[in-house]
Amino acid sequence: EPACSDRAASSSRLNKPFIPVNCSAIPTNLVESELFGHAKGAFTGASSARLGRFAQANGGTIFLDEIGEMDIGVQAKLLRLIQDGELYPVGEETPTRIDVRILAATNRDLEREVAAGRFRADLFWRLNVIPVELPALRERLVDISLLAEHFMRKACAKHRRDVTGFEPTALAVLLSYHWPGNIRELENAVERAVLVRGKGHVRVGDLPKEVHSPRSLTPKHTP
Repeated sequence: EPACSDRAASSSRLNKPFIPVNCSAIPTNLVESELFGHAKGAFTGASSARLGRFAQANGGTIFLDEIGEMDIGVQAKLLRLIQDGELYPVGEETPTRIDVRILAATNRDLEREVAAGRFRADLFWRLNVIPVELPALRERLVDISLLAEHFMRKACAKHRRDVTGFEPTALAVLLSYHWPGNIRELENAVERAVLVRGKGHVRVGDLPKEVHSPRSLTPKHTP
């Protein structure tokens, strides 16, 4: 662990920009402008030039979350950027050199998406340099209680509640649920319980009804 910390501390990008992007939250017609920027007058409403997320991350890191949701046309331009290290803002013919480290995440099976023609194979292999596979939450029982405590404290601070923990029966319910929505679902369930309880310890009845389903049930969808 100390060795990993030392390597991270010595990274040349340590104090450089870190730009997160949720690819699924950007409207399709704005993706190119959002990621690559645009020149003044590039399209109706472009009254001034705008730096895209990649230009903002120059010298640092960009995190492309939910990259499996990215439009296949934009994927081609992202591939060119990765291969050439050059950025073409919308409406510009002259490229700009950039140096960006790319981190990407998705809850989709990208190999399956490639086979179905929804994700470019060449982009997949350019991104799949050091893959890190994170098992579904239901396969990491030891993490559930730790994450629940973290989300409880976060929700208390956000909503000014005084919840101090979970009753053993409530924690047992969290551990027995299959969590088809993974960490986001757990966070939402805990936040709701904090709001309902207000103070003291979370009880079983404070948790959403769907969380009471046993682990043996088939998940509603594959994470």
